[in-house]
Amino acid sequence: MIPGGVAVSPAPSVRRVCWLLLVAGFLALVPLQRRIDRELAAQGQIAEVLYIPSGRILRRLSLGHEGLLANIYWTRVVQYFGRKRLGHATRFELLGPLLRITTDLDPQLVIAYRFGAIFLAEKAPGGAGQPAEALHLLRRGIVANPDYWRLWQDIGFIYYWDLKDYASAARAFQTGSERPGAAVWMKALAATVAAAGGQIQTSRLLWSEIYRQAENESMRRSAAEHLLALQAQEEMEKLNRLLMQYREREGREARAFRELVAARYLSGLPRDPSGAPYGVGPDGRAALAPASKIDLRLLQ
Repeated sequence: MIPGGVAVSPAPSVRRVCWLLLVAGFLALVPLQRRIDRELAAQGQIAEVLYIPSGRILRRLSLGHEGLLANIYWTRVVQYFGRKRLGHATRFELLGPLLRITTDLDPQLVIAYRFGAIFLAEKAPGGAGQPAEALHLLRRGIVANPDYWRLWQDIGFIYYWDLKDYASAARAFQTGSERPGAAVWMKALAATVAAAGGQIQTSRLLWSEIYRQAENESMRRSAAEHLLALQAQEEMEKLNRLLMQYREREGREARAFRELVAARYLSGLPRDPSGAPYGVGPDGRAALAPASKIDLRLLQ
């Protein structure tokens, strides 16, 4: 208070001191938490808890530095997800809450919505296997960033790959195509998905677009792996048709593709996109060799 009873706001230096005290308080918890973690790890049980589970509370405590705190929490999300994935975990209990806190602190932190949705939607053990939670996160992102069309693109991908809901995927691509600055191919995706559903050609189109627009090497590598898996799947379907023809004409099943080569159904032994030879499985259908680097589970 100053004479006359008029209140004044704290000086900037006072505010900085308060912020430094808050940060120091958080940092003081680090060695204590590490000691607790070591003791619990020795007992085979590391507790995973959120000391402050609300982003709104943290915003009030941040003294205007919620953007910095959001980045700190986003870093924690990435570290948590990476640790869980490396440990082949099947449960990601804190992933959703950490993402909510991060985006409550900074609703415009688009990377948290986009990559957070990938972390949530991907099937275990690669991710949390929670596509519905991923959609909820992306819709919150759209409310906070209504003109960012790529969030609609991400919603479309989740509907397409994770939920196999092609009608909803097409609607998401169409809605996104109407946002300011949206890429022209969004309308093409909407039309293609609506017409062709889950055909291999449609999936190849989607992954090709992701590969071309990948914002980091990890995403580009994932797109390349999916494209190779799609190529292998398509080749195996063609080989299965040849195996069926062989069985119908020769009156018996082929045990290896060299029999089809000898009968001139093939000009040479077929190899998958990674260079490994295709084999014939116990069910009489084309199969990947153990040495193959193709992962068809990516397409499930």
